[in-house]
Amino acid sequence: MALCTTTLLSVGFLLLLTPGTLTNKVSVPIRLSVENDLSNMTPESYSSSVVEGGVLLGALRRLQETQQDFKFTVKEDPNFGLFVESVNGVAGSEREQTYWEILSESSGEYIRLDVGIGCYKPTANEHIILRFSTWTQH
Repeated sequence: MALCTTTLLSVGFLLLLTPGTLTNKVSVPIRLSVENDLSNMTPESYSSSVVEGGVLLGALRRLQETQQDFKFTVKEDPNFGLFVESVNGVAGSEREQTYWEILSESSGEYIRLDVGIGCYKPTANEHIILRFSTWTQH
């Protein structure tokens, strides 16, 4: 009986060590562009991936871990959750009314995401745009 228990525990442990064995999650590619409407910087393009059903925050973190020229920071709002605070050293500012807008582009049409990076689930080959922009107060 002890041998059977030991064998089962060993097999279970090995399953936990083998990536994807229990979850079988597939990684899907996405494209990411960083644009700055307030300067004449050339847009930057990146490729990343996200676990199928995973959120954009995971893809951005993966990109930051693998690309030395991509860095971002987030800030947590108690009411609205995570939002992008800075990308590649450029930070939004309430005083200057600047922020990082997140868009999804498909066939030349841009759609502003209605949820933040901690909730948005990109699809395979989706083009995500991080655009530095301004807002006007009403």
